[in-house]
Amino acid sequence: MQTDVIPPKSTRQQIVAAADQLFYEQGFENTSFADIAAAVNISRGNFYYHFKTKDDILDAVIELRLANTQAMLEQWEQQGAKPQDRIRCFIHILITNQAKILLYGCPVGTLTSELAKLNHQALEHASEVFTLFRVWLRNQFQAMGRKKDADDLAMHVLARSQGVATLASAFHDEKFIRQEVKQLCQWLQQYTDR
Repeated sequence: MQTDVIPPKSTRQQIVAAADQLFYEQGFENTSFADIAAAVNISRGNFYYHFKTKDDILDAVIELRLANTQAMLEQWEQQGAKPQDRIRCFIHILITNQAKILLYGCPVGTLTSELAKLNHQALEHASEVFTLFRVWLRNQFQAMGRKKDADDLAMHVLARSQGVATLASAFHDEKFIRQEVKQLCQWLQQYTDR
């Protein structure tokens, strides 16, 4: 019997993973090279070998988030027999990630909001994660026969989930997340019943 052996992460991968977590928990601007180097337990010299600037790290973090999001969407494609089942996977991510959402909000929303305030050149790149979700949701609604308003429905689901994440974090209200997820699933059901 052969088992899959997961190779250890390279130093570069460790840096990106640590930066991803710190950018989420502390914010991009409030995270320093020293914070990331300490999280990975490497010297600053070794750190600079892999990344010259914080913007280089940010680009790598965004690429990691894009890859992880794409993998998650592909997993939902396999899990859901029908498009409405797949959309429910997206909606339920609020419950799956509720502990982190209560503490820090949505990782995509918080990063794009911060980069927008900074007028940072990476904003458009970071927003690509939202675009992945938008296109994927639009495709699901189209598969449900909602060709004309698929993009509007996709944006509604995205906006509602972002609002839920923001308010749940602001009020630290787990019950609110569950209530909103239930209502969003009920809203989706009306389009399924047509």
